[in-house]
Amino acid sequence: MIGNCFTVGAFCVCGSLLSLILKQYCSEHSLVLSIAVCSNLFIGVVIMLEYPVSELRDIFVSAGIPESYISTMFKALAVCCITHISGEICRDSGESAMGAAAELWGRAALVVISLPVVKGFIDLIDKLL
Repeated sequence: MIGNCFTVGAFCVCGSLLSLILKQYCSEHSLVLSIAVCSNLFIGVVIMLEYPVSELRDIFVSAGIPESYISTMFKALAVCCITHISGEICRDSGESAMGAAAELWGRAALVVISLPVVKGFIDLIDKLL
């Protein structure tokens, strides 16, 4: 795992350096390179977390937590990661307003995604009272 971290770090540093060099000549190509590096890393993270996520899902199911809550939690995590990365790419390309808008969209999406969990929580409180 430590070796993989060094590999990913070197991949990111090389991508950053290439992006910086390309930015001098063609900022569009620099942006495409940044998106490609981020996309590859995101795919790698998804593949790497496949086993731990299935283990967490099994633990939650054995604890009696409904499947809908578990999937909502993972959807929220995905929304956070995607909006953060897209916001940073926008900021990197000089569009900080678009980056802020992307993160605002992510926050609104989290509110919408979490509504069933909030409703379940309120129902549980209602049953307890």
